[in-house]
Amino acid sequence: MVNIVLYQPEIPPNTGTIARTCAITGMKLHLIKPLGFSIDDKAVKRAGLDYWHLLNLEVHESLEDFLEKYGDQTIYLSTTKATKYYTDFNYEDNCFLMFGKETAGLPVSLHERYDQHQIKIPMMEHEDVRSLNLSNSVNIVAFEVLRQLGFPGLK
Repeated sequence: MVNIVLYQPEIPPNTGTIARTCAITGMKLHLIKPLGFSIDDKAVKRAGLDYWHLLNLEVHESLEDFLEKYGDQTIYLSTTKATKYYTDFNYEDNCFLMFGKETAGLPVSLHERYDQHQIKIPMMEHEDVRSLNLSNSVNIVAFEVLRQLGFPGLK
């Protein structure tokens, strides 16, 4: 199983769209609090449509709680600060793909801890270009991992 981890997500439709992707692909979604919304929010549910009952969701009270439980697993950090592309790695089953909050990314402590597993999506270099939308980024990376694993359980 591939694990998608959202660190303190802020925008309900992004999380809803990611939840829908997780539900239809069998990936597990981890949300690390604080969240910028309630997971009961209509915008989250609307983006996930009628797939919520298929979602394998785990909510963590804090980054520390998440790391206590999963910190020794292989965790890839999606960040614009990475030097390697998401396609430069050979992913394994049960890996974790972590994405930062929309306005601030991931904490420096995570970058230091997982410096060998930082991945980026290529983008043009321009002063006005910061990053892709969170749900788009998750889909790009997640489907590469699923492709490498042979699209397990998918038809």
